[in-house]
Formats: sequence, C-alpha cells, structure tokens
Amino acid sequence: MSTILVNNIDTLVTMNSTREILNDAWLVAENGVIVSSGTGTPPENNYSETHDASGCVVTPGFINTHHHLFQTNTRAKFVDSELFEWLVGLYPIWAELKDNQFLRGAVVGMSELLRSGCTTTTDHHYLFPQDASPELIDITIEAAKQTGIRFHATRGSMSRSKKDGGLPPDSVVQDHDTILKDSQRLLEKYHDTAPGAMTRIALAPCSPFSVTPELMRDTAELAREHGALLHTHLGETVDEDNYCMDIYQCRPVDLLEQTGWLANDVWLAHGIHFTDDEVAKLGKAGVAVSHCPTSNMRLGSGICRVRDLRTAGSPVSLGVDGSASNDSSHMLSELRQALLLHRVLGGAKAMSVMEVLEMATLDGAKTLNRDDIGSIEPGKQCDLAVWDLTAPEFEKVHDPVAALLLCRSVDAREVFVGGKKICNN
Repeated sequence: MSTILVNNIDTLVTMNSTREILNDAWLVAENGVIVSSGTGTPPENNYSETHDASGCVVTPGFINTHHHLFQTNTRAKFVDSELFEWLVGLYPIWAELKDNQFLRGAVVGMSELLRSGCTTTTDHHYLFPQDASPELIDITIEAAKQTGIRFHATRGSMSRSKKDGGLPPDSVVQDHDTILKDSQRLLEKYHDTAPGAMTRIALAPCSPFSVTPELMRDTAELAREHGALLHTHLGETVDEDNYCMDIYQCRPVDLLEQTGWLANDVWLAHGIHFTDDEVAKLGKAGVAVSHCPTSNMRLGSGICRVRDLRTAGSPVSLGVDGSASNDSSHMLSELRQALLLHRVLGGAKAMSVMEVLEMATLDGAKTLNRDDIGSIEPGKQCDLAVWDLTAPEFEKVHDPVAALLLCRSVDAREVFVGGKKICNN
C-alpha cells in the first residue's frame, strides 16, 4: 500500500460541504485516495512519501470542462476576428495538420494545464482531416497517458459542410455512419466508469452549424446506451442564433430540446445568448454549462449568465477553450478572468472568489458526473494543486486564498493526480 503525507500546509482549501479552510494542516492519501486530513500534528505512520507544503496553499486540482487541444498548433492567429470569420480562416489550416502535430498539440496543452493546477481536462476534438489518421481521439488519449492528466475525451463530429449549408469545408467533415461507428469503437475501448477512472469518453457533435439534427439524435441514443455524457457548443454567438432561425426556424435551445438533448447528461460550451425562459428551462433540466471567459472576450462573443444559470439549477464550470481562441491553457488565469469579468459586468459583488473556486472544482465534477474528484475529503481522489505563496508577488497578502486569483497568475509548485506527483515546477 502506498501512503503519502502532505504536511505543514499553511492553508488547505477543502471545498467540502462547509467549504472548510484549514490552517497548519495536513492530509493523508492511500493508493491515490484521500483518507484523512486535519490540523496540527499528523498521525504517525510509515509513509511511503512525505511532502512539505510550508508556505503553500493547497487546493483540489482544477477541472477544465472545455478545450480543443489541436488548436495549440495555431495560437495568435486571426486575432481581430469574431467566431464565424475566425473559423472560416482556420479550417483550411487545421485541415493540413498531421498526426504528429495533433499529438504534440495535445501534449503541450495538457502540460500547460497541469502546470496551472488542472488535474482533469476534457477535449472537444471534432476535426478529422482527410489526410490524418481516423483515430485522432486515440492520439489525444495517448497524450494524456504521457502527461499523467485525468482525461475526458469527447468524440466530436462535423457532418454538415459548406455544400450542405454548414460552415466547415468538406475536407474536415465525416459522414453520419463513420462518426457513429468510431464513436461506438471509442466507447467500447476506452470509456471507464469506475471510481478514479483516468479515461472516459463523451460524444460531442460540434455545433448547430456543423452537424445535422439526425446526427444529434443518433449520437444521444448511442451515448445513453453506454452511460456516457453529451457535449456541444451552444448559445455562443448571435450569428449562431441567426443561423438556427434561418435553417431550422427555431432558436438553439429549441433545437436542443427537439433532438433529445435537454437533459442532465448534457453539458454545453459557452452558453451566452440565452433568454430568461431558456435559462429556466436549462436549469430545470439540469443541463450544465462550461463558461469560457477568455475565449469569449478574445472573440467578442459576450458573457455567460453564470449566476442566473447556477440559480436556475445548471452547474456552471470553467473551460480554457482552444488555444487558438484563448492562446493559453492556463487554468488559474481562467479563474482570475472569470472573477474580474463578472465584476466589470455587475460590480464587486457580482462574483466572489469562492464562487469561482466552486466552478473550477465542484461544478466541474458535477458537469462530468463525477463524485470522486473536486474536493479534498475522505474518499475523493488525491488530485491536488500546491501553490507556493513565498514568492515576491505574494508578499504581505492578507487573504492567501483570494491571492491566488487576485495576484499574478502563477504555476503550481506541485500537482498530484491520484496521489502521484506529476508536476514539480
């Protein structure tokens, strides 16, 4: 049995049911699972490993619920474009990417996430160029194994190209049957529903302007047969609203309902342009939303109604989105952006530090239907981020937890996934 002790923790942010914050704390994990925590002197034991967290804040590992890792290959491109123009410019470039570039992009993005305190990530991979391997999801799963991050791969898809009235070119879309066949293969090969699972699969038609309603319905049926989640972009831009009205004669949330996606096994990326009635409908159904503040600011898309959605019943988590619309995969920076953006929108009380931490941990776990991550308490996976507050940028801080979001965003000193130290910066 492997037993580790993290000791001398200045500030332990548990994110348990009472949001308890402990000082002069310790925690113990056995075989990758937290068994106890407390303050003062830790229990005596013949520990396999002891880690000294003097001068540090320890948080649960952050959970990133929306990314496009392949976009790490095209940072800072089309920097003054909004979403549709940006996509049209990038599709032909992405169509030329090779297998080694997809692997490298995933490794780089995952490594950035780990260094920034993220221990679990999703990846919405919807692009399958004709000259690349059809098994690109397998390649990103290999990248997760190389880096050690906990990974929810979402098998994305695009079936509606420009010739069918969609946005993407023919060179990056697949037909209906090919998509469903590969989706089933991935579910059967990789989807692990056991507690502590390192790899799970979700199915993720890309967006209303790149897939057909038939593919949405059939994908939902397949996912539910395997107990897998569903993911898509929705409510991101006004252009999307207009597209849905022109093509489907309804709004995006109506399309979601018509295709059987208004359910608590669904999470949406962005979720900006919702009416009050739609917010209520999504909340009642338990549909989750991944808020991507940096990407939304970069593309000028708008601001997610985070508090309204959470009040209505929708879990709202955080996503860095693809590195081509964020140009970074730094999760702590995303927390800071969320805090500051919503205060610009609604004043200093419009978003609190604890709300943002909840989104990055507990709501991330809810979004991914996991009860084994997201907090530091017995029975949870030992997924931790250790933040060193002895550096000059944190000198004389009064609130060490708030300092993580209010001072300069830094890399974590150490990151643990399942009790294994992955990063040591």
